[in-house]
Amino acid sequence: MREVIDLLGGIKSFIKSGSRVLVKPNILMGKGPEFGIDTHPEVVRAVIRILKDINCNIFVGDGPCVWGDVIADVDEVYRRSGIAGVCEDEGVSLVKFDKRRMRKEFPLTIWLDDCDYLVNIPKFKTHSLTLLTGGIKNLFGLVSGTFKTELHKNYFDINDFSRILVDIYQEAKPALTVIDGIVAMEGDGPGSSGKLRNLGLLLAGSDCVALDSLMAKIIGVRPQDVLSTLEAEKRKLGVADFNHIDILGERLEDLNISPFILPTTSYLRRKIPKPIIDFVKNLIKYYPYPAPKNCIRCSACIKICPNQCISMKKKGIVFDYKKCIACFCCQEACPTAAIKVKKSIFAKMIGL
Repeated sequence: MREVIDLLGGIKSFIKSGSRVLVKPNILMGKGPEFGIDTHPEVVRAVIRILKDINCNIFVGDGPCVWGDVIADVDEVYRRSGIAGVCEDEGVSLVKFDKRRMRKEFPLTIWLDDCDYLVNIPKFKTHSLTLLTGGIKNLFGLVSGTFKTELHKNYFDINDFSRILVDIYQEAKPALTVIDGIVAMEGDGPGSSGKLRNLGLLLAGSDCVALDSLMAKIIGVRPQDVLSTLEAEKRKLGVADFNHIDILGERLEDLNISPFILPTTSYLRRKIPKPIIDFVKNLIKYYPYPAPKNCIRCSACIKICPNQCISMKKKGIVFDYKKCIACFCCQEACPTAAIKVKKSIFAKMIGL
């Protein structure tokens, strides 16, 4: 971690000594580090120690997928993910995003107001809705509590949702982003349905657009295929053109990284030209469906569903597909990979 940050000019190039810093990992759910779903606690520890070197007052927090008694649930997620142990070891404050302030159409944690800088630590993962979860997408965790499901409900079209993600990035603008790509995730991420992959990379910089563009190149797609990157580039919030991105450290061409397995929901898996996809897109649909053998009847999917289209029956969970908006929040929140992807008949016919 020190080598990565020193390549960029050192931590003082981004953070002033003695300042208050909010460190925001990607803590999706209360699963141990071996599951590769959350930012690894040792990556968080490394960032904390570098900030302690310049006498920063450090606060660590995220807005994970929790329901019911939010305070108690967040405590348990922090404990299981290993983040609580690291914060206790290092003597830094672990905070909850239970208080918020409205910004445009969304509420963000007030810790953004209480701290001088934000350090963003995403996990390198593919994502069934947004294609990847990186520098920009990780900031969605700054949205407080159940408002995440409201945003999914109100902006369920991927283009609209991507615009909201960029709005949040524009509002929060982290001083430094470090992406944990030591063990990455491919396939139907970002939760328990994804597949782990040893990648052995740390990516860091101040421009999340450039970092997400680099992630896209590594997984084997164009930066503009990630709609949040495309939107941020249009707003001139960062650089997506590789001709204008300075990449320090390892040369990508020397790493011999094979393309990632993309989410089932991505038409990019079959390299079908976009004009053809646009012509038939109304016939190409993906929906979540249950895998009963994996289901532990925890009701996480029911509680997170923004359109309340899932119910529990004797045989397990049942979807009301007339109400389903295919946001895949249920798959993201499921702790046991009990929700898979169902394709429309036409999508199957053309091999998507």
